[in-house]
Amino acid sequence: MMSDMIESKRSAVDNNNRQDKKKWKEKLTPEQYEVCRMKGTELPFTGKYWDCKEDGVYRCVVCGNELFDSKTKFDSGTGWPSFWAPARMQNLKFVVDNSHGMQRVKVQCNNCGAHLGHVFDDGPHPTRKSYCINSASLELEGKKDVDQRHKDDV
Repeated sequence: MMSDMIESKRSAVDNNNRQDKKKWKEKLTPEQYEVCRMKGTELPFTGKYWDCKEDGVYRCVVCGNELFDSKTKFDSGTGWPSFWAPARMQNLKFVVDNSHGMQRVKVQCNNCGAHLGHVFDDGPHPTRKSYCINSASLELEGKKDVDQRHKDDV
């Protein structure tokens, strides 16, 4: 009887995972899926935001969670968009990553779990942090869009 209950729960989890996978694949491009869901990394200097200078808010491409403000973006020379602070710390999740023979800290969206990139302790003042984030995991909401949204909220 207990084994039937466990098997039933396992089946329900497997079914939910398949549904989640299907939803993610429908919503995302193959590159976004590889980065956000499979924890991949885009090649340096290839993403659409690595050298972007536009003002605005960077959001999670999967769920729209506010992640970074362009005011904290800097040129790290790595080829990935880099920020010295998140928009809101609680919007990120940090996970120790011991892959590839090194210890790093993975950054994920705290809302949907999408893989974003990594954070390092080699950034500029005032935080000394460098959030190196895959462009494929981000969507930039330009300043005009942000200003309009705030007007609409009032």
